[in-house]
Amino acid sequence: MGGIRQLAKQTIWYGLSNIFGRFINYLLTPILTYIFSPDKFGDISILFASAAFLNIIFTYGMETSYFRFNLIEDEKKVYNTGFTSLLFTTVLFSILLMIPLQELAGLMKLEEHPEFVVWVIGIVALDTIAVLPFSKLRHEGRPRKFALLKLANILINFVLIAFFLLLCKPAFENGSGSFWGSLYDPGVGIGYVFIAQLLASLVTFLLLFKEWKHFRPTFDKKLFTELMIYSLPLLVVGFGGMINETIDRFMLVNRFNGTVEAAKMANGIYSANYKLAVLIVIFIQTFKMGAEPFFFKNAANSNAKENYARIMNLFVIACCFCFLGVVLFLDIWKHFMGVSRHPEYLQGLFVVPILMLSKIFLGIYYNLSIWYKLTNKTSTGAVITIIGAVITLLINYFFIPMIGFWACALATLACYGSMMVISYIVGQVHYPVPYQWKHHLGYIGFAAVLFLIHTASRKVLAQEWQLHAEGILLIGIFFLVIMKREKQELVQIPLIKKLYRKH
Repeated sequence: MGGIRQLAKQTIWYGLSNIFGRFINYLLTPILTYIFSPDKFGDISILFASAAFLNIIFTYGMETSYFRFNLIEDEKKVYNTGFTSLLFTTVLFSILLMIPLQELAGLMKLEEHPEFVVWVIGIVALDTIAVLPFSKLRHEGRPRKFALLKLANILINFVLIAFFLLLCKPAFENGSGSFWGSLYDPGVGIGYVFIAQLLASLVTFLLLFKEWKHFRPTFDKKLFTELMIYSLPLLVVGFGGMINETIDRFMLVNRFNGTVEAAKMANGIYSANYKLAVLIVIFIQTFKMGAEPFFFKNAANSNAKENYARIMNLFVIACCFCFLGVVLFLDIWKHFMGVSRHPEYLQGLFVVPILMLSKIFLGIYYNLSIWYKLTNKTSTGAVITIIGAVITLLINYFFIPMIGFWACALATLACYGSMMVISYIVGQVHYPVPYQWKHHLGYIGFAAVLFLIHTASRKVLAQEWQLHAEGILLIGIFFLVIMKREKQELVQIPLIKKLYRKH
């Protein structure tokens, strides 16, 4: 249990920063959906989806390679070689993207604002050269500084967006000629969202001074070759993952059966509802930050596989609680979109449970993926991700014209479900771990049944308070079932152990 406690302790720090930071960032959703109509919010979504794609290309798996090769090479040599590589390619990629700038803006239906694309490239470039300094903090077991810097980035971004859109914009629209109003340019519009993030990324990189001040531009050709052999398949994995996560936004705009304005509207509605899956995404990302270095460091332990199986079981249980916490209380969560001013966002509420379930499958896949990282079979991981990407592309391509963003949600579910199953089957051949998959499927299925019961109750329970009361009851039932089946495992967790001692 010592290793698992260490993972839990680090995950708490990563979790606090991720949860609090995501919460602050998530407050932007009701602000942006209130200020901007769905078509404008769709433009924001498209640009940040582009940033996600570029992040994968710019970093090309170097973060994971850094963790892997620290086990067999000198840390300074790995860090300096990796940093030199990222610095050079970041400048190169940025220049290459600037050449077809107008064409890139046209692909996103933003021909009038190519400067938005420039700002997004700047954000990606700054975030890329901060990757290894942040990885160094994780490798050295310094989650506190990591957490504080991540929070600083989010807080700066939030404050700047609030400044431009909640202070300067209203002052300009009032026509009072105030100083604050003079700072706002209506021609920039949604561009202030990207200006804020660009400034936040710059400040964050400067705050990482202690982590990059000792960097020396050295290049070990042999080590670099080994890093690339290991990381390039991860680039395919990452790129395929971004296809699965964000390509539906691009395809909605280009495959939607209607006008460009209607397509942008559908994209904005879908993107806003996609944000409601944030709770489970927060947990998955938090877990991943602590788990990846933990899995590598404990791989040589004799009980490593048993620990991986136990961690997976606890992970699935936690995901099911996150799922129920959202889908049983959608009447509350829907207010995190600007529905009071733009009620059309409610048209996409029905996709949230599908997206939440797909995120559970994605989280399980992240856990399973440790087998190909530990066995240096990252090319197999790339193949699995490509299969998922093909599923995503095919379903979206053929069904978006027929059923709109329903297709996007179903494609996400099919993609991550397939990747999860394939990774489990292949992984058990190369690196067998005694996962309790029957328990996992049972818990997920039980959570889904509770949601269906709650959905059926809507025809009987007319008052919102009645639906909320039933939601609390159903979560309580799930908790009691879990405690009965997993008592021996759960009582070893300090918080639950204290509760048992009291009662």
